[in-house]
Amino acid sequence: MKIKHMIISAYLVIGILTGIYGSIWGQYDYKGVAYNMGRGLFWPVVMFPSLGQVVALIVIVVFIAAITLFGKGK
Repeated sequence: MKIKHMIISAYLVIGILTGIYGSIWGQYDYKGVAYNMGRGLFWPVVMFPSLGQVVALIVIVVFIAAITLFGKGK
């Protein structure tokens, strides 16, 4: 097994475990399994809130760049 597959598998396993944990014992246990599995897929952002701010900044910059570069203009 290649290292890339091992890293992706580890990420997904941690995400699934985070989703299961969140749906049973987490802060949002009342929201259901699907919601918590969605949060589990983004587990680094959930576990490290400052990383979420960095990801949000990157998304905003990419969005503004796309509008600037590919916008129709006048």
